[in-house]
Amino acid sequence: MIKLTIGEKVWQAAVYTILILLSLLCLLPFLYVVAVSVTPESEVLRRGIVIIPESFTFVAYKEVFISHGIGQAYKITLFRTIVGTALNVLFTVIAAYPLSKKYLPGRSPFLIFIVFTMMFSGGLIPTYLLVRSMGLLNSPWVLIIPHLISAFNLVIIKGFFEQLPAEIEESSRVDGASELQSLWRIILPLSLPVLATISLFYAVGHWNSYFDAIVYLNDSSLMPLQVVLRNILLNVATQSADSIANSGAVSKFAVQMAAVVVTTVPILIVYPFMQKHFTKGVLLGSIKG
Repeated sequence: MIKLTIGEKVWQAAVYTILILLSLLCLLPFLYVVAVSVTPESEVLRRGIVIIPESFTFVAYKEVFISHGIGQAYKITLFRTIVGTALNVLFTVIAAYPLSKKYLPGRSPFLIFIVFTMMFSGGLIPTYLLVRSMGLLNSPWVLIIPHLISAFNLVIIKGFFEQLPAEIEESSRVDGASELQSLWRIILPLSLPVLATISLFYAVGHWNSYFDAIVYLNDSSLMPLQVVLRNILLNVATQSADSIANSGAVSKFAVQMAAVVVTTVPILIVYPFMQKHFTKGVLLGSIKG
């Protein structure tokens, strides 16, 4: 144990105090949202700012799930997030692995083409016409297929593969492994940190996306969660204060806050399980001797 001086203890205590205060400051808006979502309307109107409710009600959550179709939107969003993220990572790895090999014929033109798409796009109308010609309009797959591979994430994974020692793959080839076997059994286990990071990028992108659904979907039953939340927020914004005050046992503002909580909590639950992969050593335990 290292014995700290009085000055070091004071400095350490001050740093911890500042960090705790900053953490509480960041947590305060979310606590306010949660508190308002479970607070009766009369208490919200009387107190204004509510952090710790005096009484609780879950009518706002009941109204969100029953009246606004969030249950069906959750199914669409979960399908998009889970299936979309899995396909995103699969096709990104399949594209990045051969591009990481310098002996691949035509590698440079392919990379130039990919980087070019990061700076220039075809635009909304050409993209819409392409999606329509593929028969994807008003289909849940339109939320996944047009964004199957992110050029930015592909470049990140390609760079990661390039940093892996060539001796690892050479030893697998000596043992008779094919390219796919080397990728599956050796490269991917070593790439868990970058795969977890890219998966989180894709998953958060799917979870928060709403514009493509507005453009390509007309069926309300196919709308993802963020579109339903957007409609709720717009409905609340167009109502006057008098209509909110006379709206019943729970205010529309509480419904708005409940919708925010419902759409935010799942990502907050998943993130800690993904975060542990971010700080792992890239080649920890991969080369022995």
